[in-house]
Amino acid sequence: MEKVDREEVGMDGPTGPTVSGNIVFDGCDTLPKLFRKRYTEEAGKIAMREKDLGIWRSISWADYGEAARNVGQGLMAMGLVRGDVVSILSETNKEWMFADLGAICAGASSSGVYTTDSAKQLDYIVNDSRSVFLFVENEEQLDKYLRVRDSVPTLKKVIVMDLEGLRGFEDPMTMSWEELLRLGRRYGEENPAAWDERIDGSAPDDTPILVYTSGTTGPPKGAMISNRNILFQVGNGNAMLNFREGDNQLAFLPLSHIAERGFSMFLSIAFKTVVNFAESPETVAENVREVAPHYLFAVPRVWEKFYSGFMIQMQDATWVGKRLYGWAIGVGERIADRRIEGMEPPLRDRLLYRLADFLVLRNVKTLIGLRRARWAATGAAPISPDLIRWYLALGIDMVELYGQTENSGVATSNRPDEFKVGSVGMALPGTEVKISDRGEILIRGPHVFQGYLNNPEKTAETVVDGWLHTGDVGWVDNQGFFRITDRLKDIIVTAGGKNVTPSEFENQLKFSPYIADAVIVGDRRKFLSCLVMIDEDNVMKYAQDNDVPFSNYASLCRAEPVQRLIQGEIDRVNRDFARVEQVKAFRLIEQVLMPEDEELTPTMKLKRSFVSAKYKDLIDSMYEAA
Repeated sequence: MEKVDREEVGMDGPTGPTVSGNIVFDGCDTLPKLFRKRYTEEAGKIAMREKDLGIWRSISWADYGEAARNVGQGLMAMGLVRGDVVSILSETNKEWMFADLGAICAGASSSGVYTTDSAKQLDYIVNDSRSVFLFVENEEQLDKYLRVRDSVPTLKKVIVMDLEGLRGFEDPMTMSWEELLRLGRRYGEENPAAWDERIDGSAPDDTPILVYTSGTTGPPKGAMISNRNILFQVGNGNAMLNFREGDNQLAFLPLSHIAERGFSMFLSIAFKTVVNFAESPETVAENVREVAPHYLFAVPRVWEKFYSGFMIQMQDATWVGKRLYGWAIGVGERIADRRIEGMEPPLRDRLLYRLADFLVLRNVKTLIGLRRARWAATGAAPISPDLIRWYLALGIDMVELYGQTENSGVATSNRPDEFKVGSVGMALPGTEVKISDRGEILIRGPHVFQGYLNNPEKTAETVVDGWLHTGDVGWVDNQGFFRITDRLKDIIVTAGGKNVTPSEFENQLKFSPYIADAVIVGDRRKFLSCLVMIDEDNVMKYAQDNDVPFSNYASLCRAEPVQRLIQGEIDRVNRDFARVEQVKAFRLIEQVLMPEDEELTPTMKLKRSFVSAKYKDLIDSMYEAA
């Protein structure tokens, strides 16, 4: 393991630990240098694809590099200096990456803003980071800026990527994407050495990206990630999972999130994979089928949707189709169970699996879009072990990863050839992971971030003697596989003094095709109760198939058959838990929650503390009659 020395550095004076010593990937010690190497040496090869007018169109590494260069030079022409911050408010698309790498190569720190953030949240992030330039995707995102324009004095210019709906709009603070590119080209012609000088001047301790936390327990905090942090993670890429040049992947999660940034940008640049952009969050399932990626990283909610969508379709299958699927998945489960136990499946089962795959399972994988997938990865939230087992039964190597923004991505990982279902794998090379006296997971290594921007106090609380305090509770077995049991702050202490970790029960509930999410409550209460968010599409189909009358979402939730349906799912999970850990009452959240709603995190998880406060009356009603 590389020796780790720590020193106090940061964007605004002392903020936290970083790691000295040289980390080099493919001859490069910074992300800008690695990106330049790719677009120079791989110029004619395909770097990304996007769907335009129904056709997937290719973009070469040369095009990628030229677009980023023109963006960066355009910003330099308007006065961008090393150390400035540039913010990007857009869905995941090629312009996001061009803007990101253009700013980074020009010496700036790039900060992503979630498109679901409000104007007030945009105001906070721009001011906290003192951003000098802001990219917005379209009219909708521009409106957020216009609402707070008088309170963001550090901004010099706002660049609009898509002008649809803005014909005739003029504002001295805004410019179009095309104007920026033209300005960048002119600047490059007049200053031909400036771009490479900026890249050559990049250093391992620079801070190319700021990643703002979701702010579930207070204002968002800007985590500062260094070039050294990024290249350490990149170097661990194939220690974690197998990437091959030319592999196709799908980018659809927000690039403001460290996980998507890592998989679709940093690892793609490192291993020369092809990034395909989903058309929109609503078309992900369709785009996965079209692209048939060689690997896919997604949060648990996406894997749950794939599974529940297929299971609902199976309800309409013929009797023969259901029986054939039942036989085939049973064969797959026997193979999966042997692999989970670390044992070789018997020859008979291996032969039967080939037949089951040929007749059924291959078609299931094609329907989901994973017929070419060598592996699938899940992270950013807990997932039900039963769901991983189902994908393994299909023949898809699904592995669970673990990490945080504050350790620049991944800290532990399962591997297709070395895994334990229910665990988050073993520590990656160069990573130290241990359990504290109170059960908290601590991480140390070259990927631990530089600290929180403008917040040395919180940084000092989070990183102590080089150890990142994750806030997650877990344990490690005698083979080095780590398991996360819950967030430290989420542990429930019942009125009887029993400590309960709610996430395991919640994960089992979410394995139901009818439940999108659930939050267990019961702190200082005499029993556990649950708030449930139903899967609208699947419950609606259930209601239609069973002649359950409803007029809107709220009436669907209140329908007695739907209440009995959810009660049955809770009863099913209750059977696997001790009496004190069982849910005695539940209520359905009677409103459709959208990504921009405050109840949800950017990765579509219910915020426990926020939900518990907002729905206090609903929660209290479960205890009034008890």
